[in-house]
Amino acid sequence: MADLPVERLGGKTLLQYAHKPMMDQLAREGRCGRLVTVPEGFPPGSEVANTAILGYDLNKVYEGRGPLEAASIGYEMADDDFAIRCNIITLEDGKIITHNGGNLETEDARVLIDYLNEHLAKPINEREGCDRVRFITGIQYRHLLVIKGGNKHITCAPPHDHPNEPWRPLLVKPDSVVSDSVADTRRLSAQQTANLLNDLILRSQELLAKHPYNLAKAAKGERQANSIWPWSGGYRPSMETLMQQYPQVKSGTVISAVDLIQGIGKYAGLRIVKVPGATGLANTNYEGKAQAAIDALEHDDFVFVHVEASDEAGHDGDLELKLKTIEYLDQRLIAPIYNKVKDWQENVCIAVLPDHLTPVEQRIHVGQPVPFLIWHRGIEADCVQQYDEVSCVSGSYGLLKLNEFMKTFMSL
Repeated sequence: MADLPVERLGGKTLLQYAHKPMMDQLAREGRCGRLVTVPEGFPPGSEVANTAILGYDLNKVYEGRGPLEAASIGYEMADDDFAIRCNIITLEDGKIITHNGGNLETEDARVLIDYLNEHLAKPINEREGCDRVRFITGIQYRHLLVIKGGNKHITCAPPHDHPNEPWRPLLVKPDSVVSDSVADTRRLSAQQTANLLNDLILRSQELLAKHPYNLAKAAKGERQANSIWPWSGGYRPSMETLMQQYPQVKSGTVISAVDLIQGIGKYAGLRIVKVPGATGLANTNYEGKAQAAIDALEHDDFVFVHVEASDEAGHDGDLELKLKTIEYLDQRLIAPIYNKVKDWQENVCIAVLPDHLTPVEQRIHVGQPVPFLIWHRGIEADCVQQYDEVSCVSGSYGLLKLNEFMKTFMSL
């Protein structure tokens, strides 16, 4: 939900402009600061930022989105698997129009993924009977592609970072410098992996253009889900659980509609709670997530609640919708949690923060510091009077970096 100043809002950010009395109250009664969530050299994506927020060293655990989403979906990666996030996107006139296939619904996506598996899944050889390529249905436009023996040393373009740009120059490429030390006889070369992925992209476009779902969309003049787009792949990560890192946490829960966040939570040792009606969009079930968090706090030490709605509105460049998502978050999720736990005998510590910026006028992720607030009953307040990117500069926590946030939070 963090953003940059918007001229249409009189030079204010959306957090400065939005009506969010609950977040502002928590900022006044608590303490604030800013947090660098993206380490140098890493892409400013949710897989990086959320992992950093939870206190992990990205240099030790980062393997991309694919393996995290595999964990959420329930796919157990083998040692020679390469798992990569696979969007279904919209292409028009040689350009990427949207990263989400025209807000593709999961039920429709499942039909398309089955169709792609039928025509594109490839065995390594007939004797082994093992699929080299396999598509796995995720949520909405977010899916998984597993390549047996694939190589992670490739460069892929996240589709949400390239709206309205030509897609052909963004096809997969082998990393420009791949050390001999990373060669693995069990795996394809980086060039072979890039060639395979690009072949799948091109063939998917031919297949999806003929599918009845897209033919019906075309007849109505609506956006089609007409290409796959793989990005952010890796091997099975090795991560300690939060319980191993922080003795204060004996048990925990993650609540999110997004496979990626659920996957991070699973590797972190958190219980995954799926809330009916949680969509990852502005129409998500805020009240259901709030109640799930309250229920989890009855028996868990740590609860991580994630809401994707503002990010999606930012990617769509929808100013009014993004403002609404901030206000919905404030009144329909944070306020009910606060009002329930503020008088509990056991003191509950609350932190509110975005994972990264998704400026509504740029429609891409930006790796600048994000504002955060921390509140608990009895905390000594600082001078910050409202929660936003500008006010939090004056917060008493100053500028924290990466795992410093989780260490600070756990120290309370």
